[in-house]
Formats: sequence, structure tokens, C-alpha cells
Amino acid sequence: MSDKIRWYKRLGAFLKDVRAELKKVTWPSKNEVVSTTIVVIAATIFFGFYLFFMDIIFSWVLSQVKNLFG
Repeated sequence: MSDKIRWYKRLGAFLKDVRAELKKVTWPSKNEVVSTTIVVIAATIFFGFYLFFMDIIFSWVLSQVKNLFG
């Protein structure tokens, strides 16, 4: 039974520490969150198209090599 009590005490201490640490966090402003989100979405779209077209090019090159030697 004492293990359960200690477990709950440790959980309570952990949650208290978590709350204290979260008070120390400097949270970004709404404008910072929006601007970085837009940058991440734009970069994801750009690299998605880049990799798509590179895949098409390399597939075409490999098919040409296969037809040449195959």
C-alpha cells in the first residue's frame, strides 16, 4: 500500500514541477506562430514539388538507360 502512496506523491510532485516550468516558458506571439506556420507550409509545398519533379526526371533517365542497355 505504501508504494501506491509514494507513486501518487511522486505524480503530484511531477505535475507541480511541470506547472512551475511552464510558467517559465516564453510563448510566441500569434503573429510569430502564423508567420512561421506559413513558412513551413510554403517550404513543404516547394520541396514536395521539387522532389516530385526530380523523381519524374530520374525515372525518365533510368528508363532511357534501361532502353539503351536493356
